[in-house]
Amino acid sequence: MNINEIIKYWMTSARDDQRVSLHLYEKGDYVYTLFFAHLFLEKLLKALVVKNTGKQALPIHNLRILAKKANLSLSEDQLELIIRVNEYNIRTRYPDFKFELKKRCNKNFTMKELDQIKEFGKWLRKQI
Repeated sequence: MNINEIIKYWMTSARDDQRVSLHLYEKGDYVYTLFFAHLFLEKLLKALVVKNTGKQALPIHNLRILAKKANLSLSEDQLELIIRVNEYNIRTRYPDFKFELKKRCNKNFTMKELDQIKEFGKWLRKQI
């Protein structure tokens, strides 16, 4: 598989995860909405790693590490966002006993996060 095919794969997969995220939001499943939003950003970042390094991205989920591997210069706001979104990935897989993330993820909170994730995703696509 060549580099362009790998990038296309990650882009297509990211688009699919964004669609699933929006579907879950419509159904009121806000925690998994943010989990799939994380996957959306993860895969866009993996496309950028491939584009910028010419090598397949590592099988990791940490957005901050992927952004570093992709040689991206992030703003403070972008960095704060990916740190937050990383937590959604971890907290969904390994919830705490009080289910704090589930309590926090109401419709308004989740929509605000999705809006920021969508904008960051647009920015990432421009880098590709």
